[in-house]
Amino acid sequence: MHTGETVTLTLKPAPAGHGIVFKRTDLAGQPELPARIGQVTDLVRATTIQSGHAKIHTVEHVLSALSGCGIDNVLVEMDASEPPIMDGSSRPFVQLIAEAGPEEQDLERKYFTLDAPISVTRGASSLIAIPSDELKISCTSTDDRGVHTQHLSIVIDPESFQTQIAPARTFTIYEDIEELLKLGKIRGGSLDCAVVIKGDKILSKEPLRFKDEFVRHKILDIIGDIALLGMPLKAHIVAMRPGHAVNAELTKALFAKMKEGKGGAPRKEMHTSRVIDPSETQLDIRRVLETLPHRYPFVMVDRVIEFKGSDEIVAIKNVTINEPYFNGHFPGNPVMPGVLQLEAMAQTAGIMMLRLTANSANSAFLMSADKVKFRRPVRPGDQLRITAKLTKSRAGKLATAAVQCTVDDQVVSSAELMFTLVMAE
Repeated sequence: MHTGETVTLTLKPAPAGHGIVFKRTDLAGQPELPARIGQVTDLVRATTIQSGHAKIHTVEHVLSALSGCGIDNVLVEMDASEPPIMDGSSRPFVQLIAEAGPEEQDLERKYFTLDAPISVTRGASSLIAIPSDELKISCTSTDDRGVHTQHLSIVIDPESFQTQIAPARTFTIYEDIEELLKLGKIRGGSLDCAVVIKGDKILSKEPLRFKDEFVRHKILDIIGDIALLGMPLKAHIVAMRPGHAVNAELTKALFAKMKEGKGGAPRKEMHTSRVIDPSETQLDIRRVLETLPHRYPFVMVDRVIEFKGSDEIVAIKNVTINEPYFNGHFPGNPVMPGVLQLEAMAQTAGIMMLRLTANSANSAFLMSADKVKFRRPVRPGDQLRITAKLTKSRAGKLATAAVQCTVDDQVVSSAELMFTLVMAE
């Protein structure tokens, strides 16, 4: 894609404990580069790893395929510095893996299970990882020009990755092409290996594979970049406008926590939920914490000020300068990330749903967000007034809600959310 070089890539089996390692067969001594976050150098429109004079550009699509298919140990041999781009997705690599036939090895697979929230920001991009018993990614993809905005939330396992994520192709905005060429990038780029967005038109050799193909490819890149952790991850990653640079920041933060020896054990429940009695018309912060599993710095509801009947709730979130994300979002111009406004909406609607079912053993999980809109900045000193109204409920297990945030009676954000109730283990 970027170097324009001809290359042959071969995936070879490796023993248990070997990990994912790249090997440059074209260089003297055939140096090997373990796929680790500490090897990362360039992050402009791709992820590059380097050891000494040996570099591997654009590792994310191969790593995403390997990680998504559950491959822990493999030797990736290459006779040039960049893997073949193929059609711009991970699907060709997934097909190779399937044809070769993965084999189970004797060594027990170890996971890094996150036990406390981690957040990183870079410009208008932000990623948050929160504890989970599986790998789940909730991603919003958008751009400065408003050309596209897409959202998807999905649990990543080999089946969902191969069918829902791997086929998604890389893409770019037409106006960015000239600048990328000036930077020495996309020398091998064409419509055979990328989708180009030009205004309201899609330039591609074939129709879009998914109506939301762009956000699916963003998730594909996140999986590939997180694979540089060197161990399978169990966490829920919430991403707003992700890119390789901020993805790498999150992987570094996860790696630092892993080295501390934290988060390796299965997560235990951190709260004792209580049923919300129908007679309760308000919830203070103590009751909010008894209802939600979230903890600092990810509690986005300070108080429930009103339940309106059985299907509507009004809550508040006080936005103060002490919020940890204001350190980097943005220095000198603090703005509450839109993804956290979305999280506040989700937590509020989740409380309403839990009240409706009156079962303390349930947890409300966000499944999707539709028609997400951010209308104006939210700054320190603002008070978010969050209103959620359940619009549909099915068998007490699935529900949708219309939610909006206001500041001083002006709408700042809104969304349509879908939830499912999961019985706690």
